[in-house]
Amino acid sequence: MKCPFCNAEDTHVIDSRDSEDGHKIRRRRRCHVCDKRFTTYETVELRLPQVVKHDGTRTEFDRNKLLTGFKRALHKRPVPTSYVDAAIDRIVQKLLAMGEREVTSRSIGESVMEELYKLDKVAYIRFASVYKSFQGVDDFRDVIKEVQKPSSPHNSSEKNPESANE
Repeated sequence: MKCPFCNAEDTHVIDSRDSEDGHKIRRRRRCHVCDKRFTTYETVELRLPQVVKHDGTRTEFDRNKLLTGFKRALHKRPVPTSYVDAAIDRIVQKLLAMGEREVTSRSIGESVMEELYKLDKVAYIRFASVYKSFQGVDDFRDVIKEVQKPSSPHNSSEKNPESANE
């Protein structure tokens, strides 16, 4: 690791510690040339798959786009931010677990719908209306009936969305 002060390549690790969340390693280093100390952080870099859109174009996965979609659907709904973050984390983990280099935007949209269904039925219907391009009241009525069914395929998850994948 180069020294940020003198650009020397001769640095030494003095101390290493795991971060509180366990996802980073904090390293204190000392430069042998200028004798200054500095801190570096080591994290795992996982590559998320590229997103293949419906028109065939490819783009990098963007977690912020997911967050924006959740925020729009959950606007003025009583869902804690921690639940939204956990839902997005589950989607990202699902994508990483697939191990694919590419994933369709449709499969991401379906995952968002599954998570919104667990979080808030109104948000689910809002998202579905845009995602599925509702054309009239009948489309809304069909989704509302689906949400009200006790045997709906989405109802198999626990009440607390944070415990869904634990």
